[in-house]
Amino acid sequence: MSRPKSICIVLGASALLTLLAGCEVGYYLQATRGQLQLMRASKPVNAVLADSATSSELRSKLELAGVAIAFAEEELLLPANGSYTKYADLERRYIVWNVFAAPELSLKPQAWCFSVVGCSAYREYFHKFAADKFAAKLAKNGADVFVGGVTAYSTLGRFNDPLLNTMISMNDQRMVGLLFHELAHQKFYVKGDTQFNESFATLVQQEGVMRWIDSRQGLAAVAAYRQDLARHEQAWTLIRRLQRQLQALYSSDQIDIEKLAAKAAILEAVQVEYLELSADWPEPVPFSGWFSGPINNASLAALFVYDDHVPALRALLQQSSGDLDAFYQQVTELAQMEL
Repeated sequence: MSRPKSICIVLGASALLTLLAGCEVGYYLQATRGQLQLMRASKPVNAVLADSATSSELRSKLELAGVAIAFAEEELLLPANGSYTKYADLERRYIVWNVFAAPELSLKPQAWCFSVVGCSAYREYFHKFAADKFAAKLAKNGADVFVGGVTAYSTLGRFNDPLLNTMISMNDQRMVGLLFHELAHQKFYVKGDTQFNESFATLVQQEGVMRWIDSRQGLAAVAAYRQDLARHEQAWTLIRRLQRQLQALYSSDQIDIEKLAAKAAILEAVQVEYLELSADWPEPVPFSGWFSGPINNASLAALFVYDDHVPALRALLQQSSGDLDAFYQQVTELAQMEL
């Protein structure tokens, strides 16, 4: 699985002692240190472009990012707020690692609550060893766990988020889509509702990429992207059916040992079915990494964080006749109704 985001709000060190008395100070400190490292590594994009040592590949990517950000503001009505005017090379593949957890016989993910952003379905760490250590602790207590690397995150406009080497290393279309995704979080965010926030950003990302391709490459390229989304939805059909099967199993009257055996059989069967479904799909194959890895309740929770509400939001956009301004207003009203 490759999912491009998480949310990280880092508190100042002086605020930690005031706000976090009796809480997990160590967890917040690692987040603070990680954010500070990111800020120290950031350089103005203009300075990087002006540096004769900058490679032509990096120069091209930074210039493309600037064009994509302008497109996001003008065509997708997304705020930039000074984000992505700096660049940081962290010399690693991911910026953070997210830890998801769920009981062995339940699809309900564990939630962790934070003072600024509310409750979240994952915890994030700036070092993989720390994420793995925390995941191992949860697994020892009997939970299904999943650790996923993240290529970017949003601070919701509280900091000027930089472009990262983790983003620049993507192909052009994926990088542009990721920028749209992250900027969407600055447009709309509901405290404590991870699934709604991520689904909203994913929908804006997909729609934004569609419009980006149409403006630059034309109808044939749009048709190819629509085909990619159709394959994505075919994979989701399998995943949603898997969710229903597991929910039915977990709520059944079978004893736990029987449920665990049936769970293993269901997971093995869906991996085989996916291989048959995607056998003739061109690269990159949607969800290939997720289906090839160990599947469990936590990895399912990680997927549904990002896509669970996308179909409903797409229907809402269609009701708005593709008018993004009207769509954003409807999303805001919908969120207020849910509060």
